[in-house]
Amino acid sequence: MTAVTAVTGETEGRRSGTGTGKASGDASGTESEPGAQEGAGAGAAPGGPPGAGGRLGEGARPDGEHGASDDAGDTSPASSTVEKSEDGRSPGAPDDGEGDQWADGLIARRAVDPSELAGEDGSLVGEERHVPIGGPYAAPLRSRLDALRELVGLSRTRLDEKALAEAGRVLDEAAARQQLSARHTVVAIAGASGSGKSTLFNALAGVPISETGLRRPTTSAPISLSWSEGAAGLLDRLAIPPRLRRRPLAGGSGDEALQGLVLVDLPDHDSAMTVHREQVDRVLKLVDAVIWVVDPEKYADAALHERYLRPLAGHAEITFVVLNQIDRLPGDAADQVLDDLRRLLDEDGMAVGEHGEPGATVLALSALTGEGVGELRELLGRLVQEKSAAARRVSADIDAAAGRLRSMYVADGRPGLSERAREDFTARLANAVGATAVGEEAERHWRRNAGRACGTPWLRLWRWYERVRMPGGGLPQPAQPAEEELTARQRVEQAVRTVADDAAHGLPAPWAQAVREAAVRGAEGLPEELDDLAAELGTPSGRLPRPAWWPAAVLVQACMTLLQILGGLWLVGQIIGVLEPGLLPPVLVMLAGIIGGPLVEWACAAAARGPARRYGQDAERRLREAAAACGRAKVLDPIAAELLRYREVREQYGVVSFRR
Repeated sequence: MTAVTAVTGETEGRRSGTGTGKASGDASGTESEPGAQEGAGAGAAPGGPPGAGGRLGEGARPDGEHGASDDAGDTSPASSTVEKSEDGRSPGAPDDGEGDQWADGLIARRAVDPSELAGEDGSLVGEERHVPIGGPYAAPLRSRLDALRELVGLSRTRLDEKALAEAGRVLDEAAARQQLSARHTVVAIAGASGSGKSTLFNALAGVPISETGLRRPTTSAPISLSWSEGAAGLLDRLAIPPRLRRRPLAGGSGDEALQGLVLVDLPDHDSAMTVHREQVDRVLKLVDAVIWVVDPEKYADAALHERYLRPLAGHAEITFVVLNQIDRLPGDAADQVLDDLRRLLDEDGMAVGEHGEPGATVLALSALTGEGVGELRELLGRLVQEKSAAARRVSADIDAAAGRLRSMYVADGRPGLSERAREDFTARLANAVGATAVGEEAERHWRRNAGRACGTPWLRLWRWYERVRMPGGGLPQPAQPAEEELTARQRVEQAVRTVADDAAHGLPAPWAQAVREAAVRGAEGLPEELDDLAAELGTPSGRLPRPAWWPAAVLVQACMTLLQILGGLWLVGQIIGVLEPGLLPPVLVMLAGIIGGPLVEWACAAAARGPARRYGQDAERRLREAAAACGRAKVLDPIAAELLRYREVREQYGVVSFRR
């Protein structure tokens, strides 16, 4: 005989060897093991109304039972079939001598000293033993969860909160599930109206628990059935009130194999009431496995496939798709409908587990006649005994979250900042700061200095005269026009935009935007710093470097000048009669100085080309390096940091999306 026991959750409601006329006591939200009350809940207490110990429906109470609220107990009875003894009393009813201890016949209560209920270890007799929390996940799943947590942490400042909401929910639910019993497997029964969910629920339970009928919707709230104790935390997580929690007695068909199963009957997913659909959506995110019940008329319903089966295609390993009501199909029509159902699942992207391959379990049955129910019970028993459904659910949730985030982490090609892009950026900055012009100016400055040092004094005097004679030649040069400054600033901005676009090429949109923003932030104040560098390094300062031949050239040029002066004085002396006449020697001396001076200057100018060019190149190189260092510190380094962060999150995403 299969029946359902009424279990009380409070210690004061637990009694040994006493009867109760109430099927469900004042529970604290925990379940008690079957048989904890020896003979309790058997029938009506003495003096109670007839039928007080009869079957109670979904949270219903017999007339007159006002002593307990709807959520008083952790479990409520589905049925109470009681055998009475020959004297008309229910088994476990109190003796006549104990009748004066009962308060009334509706709520069987007796004042008991708490010390009488205490065991040897001080715990209350009948109190549910502590059930250890769920153990840690396997190493591969832990690695994926850790990677997902790291991925979310690294992406919070780069991605929108809505994009990371699902990943955060998966982490929270995985942590919450890990804290609860690992010995239990929560399986939800879902389906459309009229598919026979509640009938299948009752068939698996072996007794009528969930209400069935033609009225729609029949099931208005989730109802649970636990085959073993310790599932209170799981049911609290599902927000199933104690009045809707059921427990079958041991001894039913398959009870031993189903120890640890928590079955949840859901409202219709296509209910006209929004609250029912919201309850279905909420519970489906929390259960370990789902049994989808379809019927021959609605198995191809677009609402089922588009709203549930297609989005949950990655959860195939914890999904059962049951074709119910096959007793209504003639001949081999059930096989044809089942084949068409498999085809639809394949179009939804849900793998069907056939020939030993992982995937959804698809089978046909009739909850009304019992055909195929035993096979489903056996499959559920196997799932429960494996104790891996919760981990599979978490892994499938991670896969789904990774799929949604793929476009935000997976790039086309190999993004990054190439060496060519770096060199092009440096060249653009050097062009903007005028490094080439600075080098040329430094070269000319060096050559002018060499010309002043090695040139004839008469030629320098002539050049000074020409410079002074020209209008404005002796005045300082005006400042650089504003248009040229604006052009240089635009060149810097163009260089920054170009290198940012090169670095962001191929990146997912959020990270490409982050790279561009980092480049723009770093470029703030860059033109001003480049101007300071140009002013500091562009104008030669201090003593210019001189080659080894420079002093000798200066000495020779001085000698040529002295020869000219000596020849001139010699001629003057001859003219005034101080010296003996002789025109040829002084003329030759003067000609040697006059011709030798320009020759020395020309030779020095030729010899100065190489050092002047090297000096200009050094000035240009210094300015280029300084501009490159400034651009690297303010633009390239922030871009590289963003690219490094992307590579880190890309590696973490690879761990998250890799399923062993």
